[in-house]
Amino acid sequence: MSYVVINAITVPDEGRQMFEERFAARAGEVGKSPGFEAFELLRPANEGAADRYFVYTRWSSKSDFEAWLQSQAFQKGHAGKPAEPGEAPKKPVGTGSEVLEYEVIQREQA
Repeated sequence: MSYVVINAITVPDEGRQMFEERFAARAGEVGKSPGFEAFELLRPANEGAADRYFVYTRWSSKSDFEAWLQSQAFQKGHAGKPAEPGEAPKKPVGTGSEVLEYEVIQREQA
């Protein structure tokens, strides 16, 4: 079965639009990685989790995920777009990142 990695990132209300825009413009390198199966950016939809986004990736194996972490593609995908000349460096929008890892032991799909 697959290996799932969830990055839980706290984003204050005033940073939500910027956070989502940055993900929309991301490099997209993860999709080219061996063993990559899926990516989803989950926006909070209820009051209790109003400031916590989940970045969900699914891999064929833990070793595929670990290889991605060590790759140049990972570095490129997480480098962000450099600031334009005369522009202040881009600050992180989210804080409190927590990485959760799971083995899929059961799955049902439509």
